Amino acid sequence: MVEYTDVINTDTAWLPQIPAHWKLQKIDALFTERKTKVSDKDYAPLSVTKKGILPQLEHAAKSNDSDNRKLVKAGDFVINSRSDRKGSCGVSKLEGSVSLINLVLTPRSKLNSDYVHYLLRNYRFSEEYYRNGRGIVADLWTTRYSEMRTILLPVPPRAEQDQIVRFLDWKVSEINKLISIRRKEIQELEELKRSRIGSIIMGQFQTLKKKSDISWVDAIPLSWKEKPLIQYAYERCIKNDGMVEDNLLSLSHGKVIDKDINTTDGLLPASFESYQIVEPGDIILRLTDLQNDHKSLRTGLVTQRGIITSAYTCLETRGDILPEFLQLELHVADLCKVFYGMGGGVRQSIGFKDIKRMLIAIPPLSEQHRILDLIHGIDAPTDKQKEQNLNIINELEELKKVIISDAVTGKIDVRNVTIPEYERVDNIYDDNNEDSEETETDGEEA
Repeated sequence: MVEYTDVINTDTAWLPQIPAHWKLQKIDALFTERKTKVSDKDYAPLSVTKKGILPQLEHAAKSNDSDNRKLVKAGDFVINSRSDRKGSCGVSKLEGSVSLINLVLTPRSKLNSDYVHYLLRNYRFSEEYYRNGRGIVADLWTTRYSEMRTILLPVPPRAEQDQIVRFLDWKVSEINKLISIRRKEIQELEELKRSRIGSIIMGQFQTLKKKSDISWVDAIPLSWKEKPLIQYAYERCIKNDGMVEDNLLSLSHGKVIDKDINTTDGLLPASFESYQIVEPGDIILRLTDLQNDHKSLRTGLVTQRGIITSAYTCLETRGDILPEFLQLELHVADLCKVFYGMGGGVRQSIGFKDIKRMLIAIPPLSEQHRILDLIHGIDAPTDKQKEQNLNIINELEELKKVIISDAVTGKIDVRNVTIPEYERVDNIYDDNNEDSEETETDGEEA
């Protein structure tokens, strides 16, 4: 039975009590702040993300002052001081440099670095960290070292730190395994749906066919026509001059979705007047970064009026073609890597002028309606199964957060828990895997 000691002289409930045999120490007793300025030419740039400290991606937004960065050594704890990046932190396993917006802390004592990683990334500490900050509004809220240095941290004996890490590595791996199974099911559902939709949208269910001149299609139904894209769609780009529209949209996983215009997360413009206005029925194509990104879904159908980055190509249909049918046919072309093949060599981006002559297969309008009805019949049950899996994943992620928090704060006693043999499974799901213009950016010091 564990005895607990109430934590006094604090006005927060982040750590109301700890095991009686644990110590309670301020951050500045356990860490020193590293302020060494370096250049990313000498020390590789790192990104401080919600997945920890990672090598900076090639296409991530860079600071203009590459010679004015902070040094990070392996074992340092790094945290983004801005509230809009809540949870972006971790113990670095790499040596490198980060932007000035981040705080770099070096352990004074021989703490288990993995225990520190679990402790300072848990959601309760994250809330306490930002509670100690200051700013004008929430999006501009910043916590500096002088404001976090007095936060109290629980420090179990070293042997118990090691056991907590072993326990959490095991539990987190087991939960990640379950999450991985659910994500694989979602992926398989999506692949099956895409295969069936691709077959239907290209008329492969019909028996009477003719040879197709489209490079990525073998044959099409006899009654279908093949014509250049430009005969059924044209490019439109209406700038959002005067901020007449503020409903921000983003292309994510093949869908055009809402995005909070007030967020400061990611690479966003100083003004949304440079964005383009889109209408329901418009087709969005992301024809950029063709050589680096071979996974993203590059097409989406707009279902509401709003604004989206002008880096995307916006098409409006004309003639006897339904917008949803054309978007799905372009989606099939995307899955067949047609657009990637147009960006050969050093060419990273293409535009409408490069695709306007590509052939598309067009059935009669009445048949387009029938085909879309068939596809909607496939979508409904698949989407329901996907939603069920996503709900289970969210519950597992929440369970993982609670277990981590309870273990590192002593709410559960793991000292005598026997850790079985297990397969280590990291959570490889990328929560920021959006087909959008936003990229991870470190920002500038506030």
